Amino acid sequence: MRVLVAGGGTGGHLFPGIALAEEFKRRDPESICVFVGARGGIESKIIPREGFGLRSIDIKGLKGKSFKEKVCNLFLIPQSIYQSIALIKEYNPELVIGMGGYASAPVVFAALLRGIKRVICEQNTIPGITNRILARFVNSIFISFSETRYFSSMKKARFTGNPIRKKLIDGSLKGKEHKGKFTLLILGGSQGAHSLNEKILDALDYLIPVRESLNIIHQTGEVDYQWVCQVYKEKGFTSEVMGFIDDMAAVYRDADLVICRAGATTISELTLYGKSSVLIPYPFAADNHQEINARVLLDKGAAKMVLNGDLTGENLAEMIIDLTADPIAVSMMGENARKLGKPGAAEDIVDSCYELLGS
Repeated sequence: MRVLVAGGGTGGHLFPGIALAEEFKRRDPESICVFVGARGGIESKIIPREGFGLRSIDIKGLKGKSFKEKVCNLFLIPQSIYQSIALIKEYNPELVIGMGGYASAPVVFAALLRGIKRVICEQNTIPGITNRILARFVNSIFISFSETRYFSSMKKARFTGNPIRKKLIDGSLKGKEHKGKFTLLILGGSQGAHSLNEKILDALDYLIPVRESLNIIHQTGEVDYQWVCQVYKEKGFTSEVMGFIDDMAAVYRDADLVICRAGATTISELTLYGKSSVLIPYPFAADNHQEINARVLLDKGAAKMVLNGDLTGENLAEMIIDLTADPIAVSMMGENARKLGKPGAAEDIVDSCYELLGS
């Protein structure tokens, strides 16, 4: 199988694409899976070490840009489609998969022009504008939530869940390595979240009464790493601080409670591992999709949620203290999360892709 996987820019778009590429390679080691993304994206750091090819096109987003930037970026679209057509001629793919984000659009449109089968994956409950546009031009749409808007009523849409990387699935089958303390895992997404880091550190003074019973694992993003390390040291908390966590399976296994944003990939991993969580949706996510994502878990008793504007160090600390004192509530929340998991998402999507191609 020859596949181009288009999109990236954030871990939320990239990691599900890696999961699909892994499944294609598992089915057929001779499969060729090449990723196509925008120049300078996070994929340039991650894809090479995952063992897949990466090609870049000249494309930039429009949302949130000034009028001048939008005009300049619009002029990149014809060039990016031309570059994508050249890549399709070079690799002769049987299938193009759009993972969402502006970098996927030129490649999917180029596949349309060249008569290549094309599908898209939508990770969130509220599809991004790119996938909303592409939906009418693709053969199949794979959605991560049964509640996904716009697409769930379309005949070409199928609810599969969000693909998860094999090493995370394998890691979920192993037992927790007990450390004797209640472990908090704090995630701000693949690039960290400064405002979340601030609120976590504001909470430390209020957490002093339970300090000796806590172990904290904190992914800060590279920019905040040194500052966060210093504060934990000054406050005397047992902590493991990392700019970026490579072995997510290990930290998920150890976590008793996860405090994080509500990106779709994070939510799919929480449900895979059956982890209780406090979700703090990113307030500037397109169409407020992170809050809608979070409410899916909240409504099923699988998580707690605090809106970013309501979050303070004090109320976050109170929530943590209450949960450390109520292991039954923590366990039930985790079990409810596990019931929502779709660990076979990558297999289901790849099955459908083979069916689409008649093979």
